[in-house]
Amino acid sequence: MQTFEIPHLANLLVGVGFGLCAVGAGIGVGQIVAAALNGIARQPEQAGRIQTVMFIGAALVEGVALLCAVFCFMALQK
Repeated sequence: MQTFEIPHLANLLVGVGFGLCAVGAGIGVGQIVAAALNGIARQPEQAGRIQTVMFIGAALVEGVALLCAVFCFMALQK
Protein backbone atom coordinates (compact mmCIF):
# COMPACT_ATOMS: atom_id res chain seq x y z
CA MET A 1 0.00 0.00 0.00
CA GLN A 2 1.25 3.44 -0.94
CA THR A 3 1.35 6.16 1.73
CA PHE A 4 1.54 9.92 1.49
CA GLU A 5 4.49 11.57 3.12
CA ILE A 6 4.24 15.02 4.63
CA PRO A 7 6.22 16.82 1.84
CA HIS A 8 3.95 15.35 -0.83
CA LEU A 9 0.86 16.39 1.08
CA ALA A 10 2.27 19.91 1.44
CA ASN A 11 2.77 20.15 -2.33
CA LEU A 12 -0.79 19.04 -2.90
CA LEU A 13 -2.16 21.58 -0.44
CA VAL A 14 -0.10 24.39 -2.00
CA GLY A 15 -1.61 23.50 -5.37
CA VAL A 16 -5.10 23.58 -3.89
CA GLY A 17 -4.36 26.93 -2.25
CA PHE A 18 -3.10 28.37 -5.52
CA GLY A 19 -6.25 27.18 -7.30
CA LEU A 20 -8.53 28.68 -4.66
CA CYS A 21 -6.60 31.93 -4.93
CA ALA A 22 -7.19 32.09 -8.68
CA VAL A 23 -10.87 31.19 -8.40
CA GLY A 24 -11.44 33.73 -5.64
CA ALA A 25 -9.80 36.50 -7.64
CA GLY A 26 -11.87 35.62 -10.70
CA ILE A 27 -15.10 35.74 -8.73
CA GLY A 28 -14.13 39.01 -7.06
CA VAL A 29 -13.20 40.78 -10.28
CA GLY A 30 -16.37 39.44 -11.93
CA GLN A 31 -18.52 40.92 -9.17
CA ILE A 32 -16.69 44.26 -9.38
CA VAL A 33 -17.19 44.51 -13.14
CA ALA A 34 -20.84 43.43 -12.90
CA ALA A 35 -21.55 46.08 -10.29
CA ALA A 36 -19.75 48.73 -12.34
CA LEU A 37 -21.73 47.85 -15.47
CA ASN A 38 -24.94 48.00 -13.48
CA GLY A 39 -23.97 51.41 -12.11
CA ILE A 40 -23.06 52.73 -15.56
CA ALA A 41 -26.37 51.46 -16.95
CA ARG A 42 -28.23 53.36 -14.24
CA GLN A 43 -26.12 56.55 -14.35
CA PRO A 44 -24.40 56.89 -17.75
CA GLU A 45 -23.15 60.39 -16.94
CA GLN A 46 -21.04 58.98 -14.10
CA ALA A 47 -19.36 56.34 -16.28
CA GLY A 48 -15.87 57.87 -15.94
CA ARG A 49 -15.94 57.92 -12.15
CA ILE A 50 -17.44 54.45 -11.90
CA GLN A 51 -14.84 53.06 -14.30
CA THR A 52 -12.01 54.58 -12.28
CA VAL A 53 -13.28 53.05 -9.04
CA MET A 54 -13.79 49.72 -10.83
CA PHE A 55 -10.17 49.63 -12.00
CA ILE A 56 -8.87 50.48 -8.52
CA GLY A 57 -11.01 47.74 -6.95
CA ALA A 58 -9.98 45.18 -9.56
CA ALA A 59 -6.31 46.06 -9.05
CA LEU A 60 -6.63 45.57 -5.30
CA VAL A 61 -8.29 42.17 -5.73
CA GLU A 62 -5.62 41.07 -8.22
CA GLY A 63 -2.91 42.35 -5.87
CA VAL A 64 -4.22 40.16 -3.06
CA ALA A 65 -4.39 37.18 -5.44
CA LEU A 66 -0.82 37.78 -6.54
CA LEU A 67 0.30 37.97 -2.92
CA CYS A 68 -1.44 34.65 -2.21
CA ALA A 69 0.33 33.11 -5.20
CA VAL A 70 3.68 34.34 -3.90
CA PHE A 71 2.95 32.82 -0.48
CA CYS A 72 2.06 29.51 -2.15
CA PHE A 73 5.38 29.47 -4.02
CA MET A 74 7.23 30.40 -0.83
CA ALA A 75 5.57 27.49 0.94
CA LEU A 76 6.93 25.15 -1.73
CA GLN A 77 10.49 26.26 -0.98
CA LYS A 78 10.43 25.02 2.62
